[in-house]
Amino acid sequence: MFGLGTQELLIILVIVMVIFGAGKLPQIGEGMGKAIKNFKKSAKEAEDAIDITPDEDEKAENKDEEKKDENKKA
Repeated sequence: MFGLGTQELLIILVIVMVIFGAGKLPQIGEGMGKAIKNFKKSAKEAEDAIDITPDEDEKAENKDEEKKDENKKA
């Protein structure tokens, strides 16, 4: 996991507990969870808004236009 071993993770956990205290850790975890959830939700919404796949109607119109262009050239 990101090249961190068990010892490194334990050291980081101890430092975080010293800085914030054991009572604040659940609040910090809750805040991080909400932030990640909102980020994923926003990313999904942005992905849906940027959908560039053509609709079936557009595909049919494009095929009709191509056929008309071919007929004009012939």
